[in-house]
Formats: sequence, structure tokens, C-alpha cells
Amino acid sequence: MTLNASIIKIDPQLMELEKVKIVAQALLKEGIVVYPTETFYGLGACCLSKKAVKRIYRLKKRDLSKPLSVIISDLDLVEKIAVSIPPSFWILAQEFWPGPLTLVLKAAPQFPESLLGPGHSLGMRLPAIAWLRELVRQVASPITATSANISGEKEICEAEEIVKIFGKKVDLIVAGGKTQGILPSTVIDLTSEKPKILREGAIPKEWLKRYLKIEDKV
Repeated sequence: MTLNASIIKIDPQLMELEKVKIVAQALLKEGIVVYPTETFYGLGACCLSKKAVKRIYRLKKRDLSKPLSVIISDLDLVEKIAVSIPPSFWILAQEFWPGPLTLVLKAAPQFPESLLGPGHSLGMRLPAIAWLRELVRQVASPITATSANISGEKEICEAEEIVKIFGKKVDLIVAGGKTQGILPSTVIDLTSEKPKILREGAIPKEWLKRYLKIEDKV
């Protein structure tokens, strides 16, 4: 466990490559990073590291039966990490990515089981923040995107609160000021014949239903 996390300040609207490189190096060393997204702060780890993924679960006190989602760099990466990609994925990705929409697909075989959901599924999102996409490129692996909070508690949008809670528990905190912090990403399961909304968030259900028939979670 880290005694005192390093803190790096960024402007989320800028592409500060030297700072992105510092964050990437922490992740490549199987470290845990807290970073700002377009919704709330997230807990990041290289998703191919079983050690780092397990540590995320411990930090959040998260039930091991609950999967973690990831952020990706571009659509090309989807074809490397997912299998049996349905036409509905390309429709939704074209309309709502980059942005706060998590799409659940069947994962390729290389991922730790602890990361995945039912049926070897993986939730992925293409973030609207350019430096985050560059970070994934530098790590050459999707990065976990679970909210930086203790499971069951509210998501966090203030950097100061992140430092208070995680300052002695993670390796690096990327302080990017206050995030939008209104709603989390909307989550849609595309692993079945009909798309299903698992969580309605920043993208309303009615917007999604303009493009295809989507079932609500039962």
C-alpha cells in the first residue's frame, strides 16, 4: 500500500504529453491512479494486470461478483478486445462516442475473469477527454474506469475529496479540478439479441431509443 500518493495537476482540456507519460508509467508499473473523467473521478489500473485489478476491488470494498468497466482509445481497439460485435454497437458508437456511454460486449479471452461480467462480458467506453484516449494508447491496454469511491457511497467530483479519501491508498492522483459530476455513464448490454439498458445515466433512454429498440433491465 502506498504511504503517500503522488499528485499531478492537469487541465483536462489540454494535451500535456509529458504529464500523460507520467500517468502511463504509473499504470505500466501495475500502479493505481485516480483520474478525472467527463462524469466523476475514476480509479484506473491496467486491466490486464490481475494484481492491479484485485487491488481496485480491495480499495473500493467492491463485491467481486460486480464487473469493472474500462476506457478505450479508439474504435480499432474494440475489435482487438471484443468478439461477436453486433450491428447495434456500431450504431450507438457512431452516435454517442466519444462520450458517457458504456457498451457491454463479449470480451476477448485475454482479460482477467475478475474484471468481467456474466458470459465473459466487458463494459467499455470511449471518453470525450482527449488526454485520456492518449493515455490508453501509451499504456497499450484498456484502463479500468470504475468510479473512485467506496462501493455504495456517492461518486466524487472534487479533487480535494479524492485526496482526502485515496491520498494514502493509491500511487498517483491526477487532479483535474471539479468534474461535471451530474450523472454517471449510461450502460447498455449488447451481449444478447436485444440491447438492454443496465443503468440510465448521462445519456437518456429516450435518446437511445431513437436509434434502435432497447429493453430496460428487468
